[in-house]
Amino acid sequence: MKSLPTNVEKYKSTQEFDENTVPPGLLKAHQTKEGTWGKIVVISGRLNYRILEPGVEEIELSTNLHGVVEPTVLHEVTPIGAVKFYVEFYRVPST
Repeated sequence: MKSLPTNVEKYKSTQEFDENTVPPGLLKAHQTKEGTWGKIVVISGRLNYRILEPGVEEIELSTNLHGVVEPTVLHEVTPIGAVKFYVEFYRVPST
């Protein structure tokens, strides 16, 4: 699993989602903006995180394993049963 760069700071996070409230846009291919990193944090349950480029990679996220979203890389998530999670967003601070 990728790691967040050491020079980024959290600037916002989503509300908490579950298997019934996850926005439809997260369930299909989407991406963050240039310079924006994401961290998918699972509070309970499991979530399938699928990175779609440059090659397909599937990772089962849990409370012990968060997902890192790289800028502009297409990805999607799929709940595996009951799950609670949120997404934090990071970027390099303005100088």
